[in-house]
Amino acid sequence: MAKQRTYSKYALEAVTLLGEQIKLGRKQRRWSEKMLAERAGIARATLQKIESGEMTSAIGLVFELAALVGVNLFEQDKLSLARNIEQTRDKIALLPKRIKVKTKTVHDAF
Repeated sequence: MAKQRTYSKYALEAVTLLGEQIKLGRKQRRWSEKMLAERAGIARATLQKIESGEMTSAIGLVFELAALVGVNLFEQDKLSLARNIEQTRDKIALLPKRIKVKTKTVHDAF
């Protein structure tokens, strides 16, 4: 039997909010669950899980649904998002390629 994964309160609230925003965007466009699911290429049941805030869906599906209904995830301006991606990649390039954990030698011979 698979172990039940636990999530922080923040993560649970964030996914619930995103699901509700997707539902709101869908309803504002007067799209049925079936219509949005077909546009996204997913099953209606999967859409229902995402809108209800279940944590089992792939993040790519959730982001695609958000984009289809007009939910801005990070920036209001799409150019700002591209600029932030570039800036983040530049910062990553300045950091070491590998992270080595230094181990301390413990001298426990008393």
